[in-house]
Amino acid sequence: MSSKPTDSLQFLIQRFQNYKSHHLLQHFPAKSSAVLVCIYQEQGEDGNELRVILTKRSSTLSSHPGEVALPGGKRDEEDADDIATALREAREEIGLDPSLVTIISVLKPFVNKKGMSVVPVIGFLRDKKAFKELPNPAEVEDIFDVPLEMFLKDKNRRAEEREHEGERYLLHYFDYYVEDKERNFVIWALTAGILIRVASIVYQRSPEFQELKPSFWKQPN
Repeated sequence: MSSKPTDSLQFLIQRFQNYKSHHLLQHFPAKSSAVLVCIYQEQGEDGNELRVILTKRSSTLSSHPGEVALPGGKRDEEDADDIATALREAREEIGLDPSLVTIISVLKPFVNKKGMSVVPVIGFLRDKKAFKELPNPAEVEDIFDVPLEMFLKDKNRRAEEREHEGERYLLHYFDYYVEDKERNFVIWALTAGILIRVASIVYQRSPEFQELKPSFWKQPN
């Protein structure tokens, strides 16, 4: 992959060209939310790699406290569409200026067990250094990033078998240790499912493991 961020942007645009983007909704379902899958390029030991920004939710939140998540949340009435929701939430949660992000695609919604529609909005952060992290302490305990490709690999992954309405499925857990923070983060459940899907599109290959998604996610197998 080229060392130029602009080339990485073109690479991602090309990867999503054959993917039919989700139709942006102006009239949202009653339970609707959007998350920002914010990808950027970084020079690593093995060359340039694509990484994605994640958060650890505040332990004081009533919903999913302390869990790892993508920036995002429920739509507001003033949001024009799913992109507006994802960008607004990312600004509120981690201080990400929307002008730094180029939107590439909008994926088909995932639906969680409670019936909440979660729309992944794919964006590219053109200049990581220009992003000044500003976590909202009421919502976010920490901000970190991981290699996108890790969600296709069996390394540092474990799975747990679950059942819903007689259907068997797997929940995947990915461990990632951040050295400068001296802590391990666990990416799992819906967040892991979204990132497996995104990585499969970007790298154009299936994961090394059996995915066995729950049917209530309403995602293609």
